[in-house]
Amino acid sequence: MAEDAFGLPSRLPGLLGIRYPIVQGGMSWASSCAALPLAVACAGALGVIAAGPMRPDALVEAIRAVKAGTDQPFAVNIPLYNKRSAEFLDIAEAERVPVIIASQGGPKAHLPRFRAYGAHWLHVVASVPHALKAEAAGVDGIIVVGGEAGGHPAPDEVSAMVLVRAVARAVGLPVIGAGGVADGAGIAAMFALGAEGAQLGTRFLMTQEASVHEHYKASVLAAGIADTTLVGRGGLPVRQVRNRFTAEVDAAEREGHSPEALASLYASRSLKLAAFDGDADWGKVEAGQSAGLIDDIPPADDVVRQLVAEVAATRRRLLGLAETVPA
Repeated sequence: MAEDAFGLPSRLPGLLGIRYPIVQGGMSWASSCAALPLAVACAGALGVIAAGPMRPDALVEAIRAVKAGTDQPFAVNIPLYNKRSAEFLDIAEAERVPVIIASQGGPKAHLPRFRAYGAHWLHVVASVPHALKAEAAGVDGIIVVGGEAGGHPAPDEVSAMVLVRAVARAVGLPVIGAGGVADGAGIAAMFALGAEGAQLGTRFLMTQEASVHEHYKASVLAAGIADTTLVGRGGLPVRQVRNRFTAEVDAAEREGHSPEALASLYASRSLKLAAFDGDADWGKVEAGQSAGLIDDIPPADDVVRQLVAEVAATRRRLLGLAETVPA
């Protein structure tokens, strides 16, 4: 296994053609555009277009804009449960997207046509059994998302500290750890657990290029490490910043509302309401616990450079600690 640009062992740079084994999470609305993925790709990490909420023509436009702006690899994230997933996959194939990141569905049937033109497939999982299934299907790498992550983390809420380690022990593929990572120390921690890279969502959400409303960013910026919560437990839960909507859901749960009533309440608000319309009080302001570690909104390329510097500093600190241990 070669060492990456951090001086840490990783197969990902050689596999994907990126300089740094850092993945910008595919975030609906925030990276459903060209600007953020392009900036990240140009900085040497893996930029990711989030197809989920996009119109097909907008996805084509974003892919072509990234390709026009850089010759570096990038990815498109496609939730396989999405009603437009088949069309998104067709677009990704037609546009020769170099990396596919998929979740919430089986990859096996889709792999041959992407293999045919040399694309790589990373699959997002939230459990060891799902990781083993993805490996058996033939994917190239696995993104493991712990319960700290924003958006749709593991429903059983197992932390990345435990889940990434469990998956790294179970599979032979490159593992990318996600959940709770906002800086170089967090990236180094993923390597310590056996991962060969890290995915960061909330950190890249809080950049100038992320295409969400400024009220959304302000809400995340103000959040502490304990200011997110899971709503929609029992279904497909979402981790988001606490607001008036989450307070209403909490009250309904305490009052013993029926599962049907809770599901209706959960569905009454959306991510779009916060991300596009700017209603950070009643919309789903999706963000991870790492929001409490973030106190600025810089350009995305600055974030990548800072992360690289922080990983190097963390590595030096750990090597220094090793030198102080008695023989």
